[in-house]
Amino acid sequence: MTDAIRLLIGTRKGAWIYESRDRAAWSVEGPLFLGQIINHFVQDPRDPGVLLMAASTGHLGPTILRSTDGGKSWTEARTPPAFPKGEPHGRSVDHSFWLEPGHPSEPGVWWAGVSPPALFRSADGGDTWAGVDGLNQHPMVLEWFPPEGGTPDGAILNQVVIDPRDARHMYLATCSAGVLETLDQGRTWRPLNQNVRCDFLPDPYPEFGQDSHYIALAPTDPDRIWQQNHCGIYRLDRPGERWTRIGEAMPPDVGDIGFTIIPHARDRDTAWVWPMDGTEAWPRTSPGGRPAAYRTRDGGASWERQDRGFPAEQGWFTVKRQAFSGDRGDPMGLYIGTTGGEIWMSGDEGANWRQIAAHLPEIYSVTVATGS
Repeated sequence: MTDAIRLLIGTRKGAWIYESRDRAAWSVEGPLFLGQIINHFVQDPRDPGVLLMAASTGHLGPTILRSTDGGKSWTEARTPPAFPKGEPHGRSVDHSFWLEPGHPSEPGVWWAGVSPPALFRSADGGDTWAGVDGLNQHPMVLEWFPPEGGTPDGAILNQVVIDPRDARHMYLATCSAGVLETLDQGRTWRPLNQNVRCDFLPDPYPEFGQDSHYIALAPTDPDRIWQQNHCGIYRLDRPGERWTRIGEAMPPDVGDIGFTIIPHARDRDTAWVWPMDGTEAWPRTSPGGRPAAYRTRDGGASWERQDRGFPAEQGWFTVKRQAFSGDRGDPMGLYIGTTGGEIWMSGDEGANWRQIAAHLPEIYSVTVATGS
């Protein structure tokens, strides 16, 4: 490997950076902002010196922390995401949850998903933020994002995904409206949820109301969309509109509930999920206390268990929706952060796993960045 791999770790009590040139030996930097909640920690692939954190701090409240020198120094955004005074629905930002660098054709543009669910945009590298009125003031906003809905940590707009071919084409994953799509960079939106089940609503297949935990475009085919939903694993091949529940091929005793799905960097048919107990267990755990990733290599028609290196039993952790990621190495490297404060990695596409960090606070996010 030429460039270093950097793992940007956001936790319940601060941030860390793990770095390696060979994926064997890892150095550690941190803690950064010890004691502060770091929901997401992301590098700008268009300008690798720029790093952003979605932070909740005791004295600053919900804010964005910025570095323009690769993490050597940090400043607070001058204008973090916030609803305007007199916001017609009485909302105020509790925390920023997701940070997404803009399209490669738009240097300096960033997007942020917040709680309560809303979308914000920055055009200056994350220094100042403004609400996206096309979503935040949409006539359906209180039906898509009811004040009483959401996760135990509050309702969230949990993901922004941009079509690499077209900056105007974007998807959102949300906890109460499922997947939303725009073709005009946020001016108008529509639900994209056909055939995605809602076990918790009277109508199990509504137009909206789904809890979409995570979506991902296949890097080699952006028309293939993978989804990990509260009610299963799905795949959609555009221009189709109807999702297929591919998680029904998972082992019945494991199920197809989880937070994240990671597509292969070079193979449109391969992806990984991290199942969790989707029954009455809360907070979520690995099914049966036996943690494992599952991989499909045929578009979801079948799944194989990958648990070599993990505890064979009494492993009661899980992986949150931002805490599973992959690099672009060959073979591809996979990285998870657990609710128990551990980081595990596989350097051979899930065949073998090893722990590279322990005793961290509860891990909220793991993102892969490229060092010098």
